[in-house]
Amino acid sequence: MDRFGFIHEKLDIKILILFILRRLPGFVEPETLLELCQCDGGIGYFDYSDCLSELVETEHVEESEEGYRITEKGARNADAVESSLPYSVRSKALKLLAPVEERLSRAAMIVAKHENGENGCMVELAMSDGKGEIIKLRFLCAGDEQAAKIEKNFRRSAEDYYQKIAQLLTEE
Repeated sequence: MDRFGFIHEKLDIKILILFILRRLPGFVEPETLLELCQCDGGIGYFDYSDCLSELVETEHVEESEEGYRITEKGARNADAVESSLPYSVRSKALKLLAPVEERLSRAAMIVAKHENGENGCMVELAMSDGKGEIIKLRFLCAGDEQAAKIEKNFRRSAEDYYQKIAQLLTEE
């Protein structure tokens, strides 16, 4: 079977993975990373999977429950070699990266979590603007189910809640 695209060698696949991860502000889900790496038609799933595993083993990429993120070692090495990727591949990857980068940047600025303590279920909500925290709320709620709903709603519309709270607090 003929492969399309410019990238066929394992080293090139690794460089592409590092190129993509280097431009993302945090952890990226495995499915999203795979989709971004398939910007060039020459990459097969199994080759991609092998390369990603090797990058994790060599500590160029960090793996967690949240997904994958480039390490400092990976970023240094990527900086030195990513210009070897064909221009057309880099351009396609950057075009696909833009909405993912925006989504991850926003998600990194929003905190929504809860914990059960001796006083009950406490929910913590916070939002930053990239420079510092602009709002932080901590309050008691009825339980895990209510906390999960509050977290979901805050993540979806944190900016709107911030504006509503500011408006309520500045009314006369």
